[in-house]
Amino acid sequence: MTSATALPGPATTAGPGGTRRPQRASRRRLAAGPSFLYAVPALVMFVAFAIIPLVVVSGLSFTNWDGIGVITPAGLNNWIAALGDPETWHSLGLTLLVMVLCWVIQTPLALLLGVFTAGKQKYRAVFAVLFFVPLLISSAAIAIAWRALLDPNFGLGASSGLRWLARDWLGNPDTVLYVVVIIIAWQYVPFHALLYQGGVQQIPESMYEAATLDGAGRIAQFFHITLPQLRNTVITSSTLILVGSLTYFDIVYVLTQGGPGTSTRILPLQMYLTGFVGSNMGAASVLAIILVALGLILSLTLTRLTGFSRMTSDLEGA
Repeated sequence: MTSATALPGPATTAGPGGTRRPQRASRRRLAAGPSFLYAVPALVMFVAFAIIPLVVVSGLSFTNWDGIGVITPAGLNNWIAALGDPETWHSLGLTLLVMVLCWVIQTPLALLLGVFTAGKQKYRAVFAVLFFVPLLISSAAIAIAWRALLDPNFGLGASSGLRWLARDWLGNPDTVLYVVVIIIAWQYVPFHALLYQGGVQQIPESMYEAATLDGAGRIAQFFHITLPQLRNTVITSSTLILVGSLTYFDIVYVLTQGGPGTSTRILPLQMYLTGFVGSNMGAASVLAIILVALGLILSLTLTRLTGFSRMTSDLEGA
């Protein structure tokens, strides 16, 4: 006597009159992907903290306001004055210079540290933890610490006897901007190194094993396997570095207050000095709009040139 075994088939439900039909509605929902409702909380936050403030600042750029008194219309006066002011273009040039220097310094250091800490040895994991410490400290605290370390009279150079270090690095207009960029890199390189570390750990070991069997050394493997596989990570990190360079304010202000002279008065700092020190919120709003426009143009340019929007996994076909 044999028993019949039910074969697995598509899930069905009872329909009208006792008939059974496939669960097509569930399949259609799965094929359609996540619902738009999942994006509603993020959209609400974006509108509340990005779009609405941007609209308000755009309106203030056409007014005269000292931050306390009555707001009066100003037409295009603020825009004409800001675009015709040499200090605006000087600040914009310094901002672009800081952006380029940050990318040039942070990218190779973060890449090498990320590849190094991605190794399986335990001591590399210890180094990864130590490298990450600067990112846990606030920018203001870092600036205060470095001001004390670089003090020409009581800092590290004076106490250690290193005469070449006992210089007024933050008071010299020829060196202050580069010192600030190095301090910024010291803080943010660990974050980008973490990105590269995660990217390297996703590369299949079989690719390195095959390269080793073919006689490729570590340097050849780095340039022919690691770097190509990290292309998307490099694009992501570079975008964060370049766009993030437009937001530096607190660490620059605490270190230099924009000086000596105007040697470190980048656009965010110029905006603060114009609005809160100079009590001219209309002109400061113009600088804010310029800053936002610069960030949008930079992001869209990077997206178009690097194919960021068409990214696919580097592991496809591996």
